[in-house]
Amino acid sequence: MEILKVENLCKVYGKGENEVRALDNVSFSVSKGEFVAIIGPSGSGKSTLLHIIGGVDKPTSGKVYMDGCDVYSQNDEQLAVFRRRQVGLIYQFYNLIPVLNVRENITLPVLMDGRKVDEKRLRELMDTLDLKGREKHLPNELSGGQQQRVSIGRALMTAPAVVLADEPTGNLDSKNSREIVELLKLSNKKYNQTLIVITHDESIALQADRIISIEDGRIARDEVIRA
Repeated sequence: MEILKVENLCKVYGKGENEVRALDNVSFSVSKGEFVAIIGPSGSGKSTLLHIIGGVDKPTSGKVYMDGCDVYSQNDEQLAVFRRRQVGLIYQFYNLIPVLNVRENITLPVLMDGRKVDEKRLRELMDTLDLKGREKHLPNELSGGQQQRVSIGRALMTAPAVVLADEPTGNLDSKNSREIVELLKLSNKKYNQTLIVITHDESIALQADRIISIEDGRIARDEVIRA
């Protein structure tokens, strides 16, 4: 079942001599439960692509369909709801709210949406992420690896259509990097969670079901690693 479809996506910055084509006619689709790694050199358009899929940045032209919804046919209010409900974003630098504790950071997307917290799902995530007993800790009381676990919990809390991770291990040592990748793979298998990860780390990319290589804003290769 197709969960994401990207059609002829273009993103252009500037005009005339200063024009930069960050994405140039990119098209691909992703099936539900698929783990896709997106690789490519710095400046190739990887992060731009991820932000457009996630509703954070608007394309110059082209379409993004998420779970059958034409993302950019929505108004700004609908787009904000889409981001909260359909997309889980994980960043390299965690992006946690420093004055909120672990529980509050994880449940923030649900609370912002005016919905009741699913306590069973929260407990399960806390156990899976090995954060049990740290519910009231603030981000500055946690290690980098623990903060990234909170970030993953926040991304998974709403059971989104797709989780998007932008260099999720880029700020971690090798031990924590391995643990975070294992947690992402676990969420992929346990919850049949569709996962798209941008990474420079070849060892992470090779654990995906599929690798999409981006060069100069275009798809250079799209390889299935495991069916």
